[in-house]
Amino acid sequence: MFEQILELVKEHVGNNPEVAALPQDQQDALHNEVAQQVSNNLAQHASSESGGIGGMLSQLQTGGGTIMNAIEGGLVGSLSSKLGLSPGVSGAISAAIPSLLQKFATKANDPNDSSISLDGIKDSLSKFGLGNLGSMFGK
Repeated sequence: MFEQILELVKEHVGNNPEVAALPQDQQDALHNEVAQQVSNNLAQHASSESGGIGGMLSQLQTGGGTIMNAIEGGLVGSLSSKLGLSPGVSGAISAAIPSLLQKFATKANDPNDSSISLDGIKDSLSKFGLGNLGSMFGK
């Protein structure tokens, strides 16, 4: 799941003029930090979200709510403290998160797109110590 999120981050954030102006090594660190923040927050919310992973994906497709707020809030602070980015750059990156997460959820729910699948999410989340998530799929 991390690799798929990392690719989405590069796709959604990479064309941002503020990001493009950064040195390549800082861009790579930024992409990894954003993907890590998103992955960690999704793992936390998948275990606590009503409806499990399916409920979480549904929430992401319709605006994200608490998941989006948690990711955006943590991300701005993390990018500023870990990478020394200005609040303007961090805010611009954070603004790309809603569309990134909507695309993630859409891909996960699309049976014709195998790049992100519910089984892949389940396998990835089990690495976060969330155990058997089968009942969380609503199946």
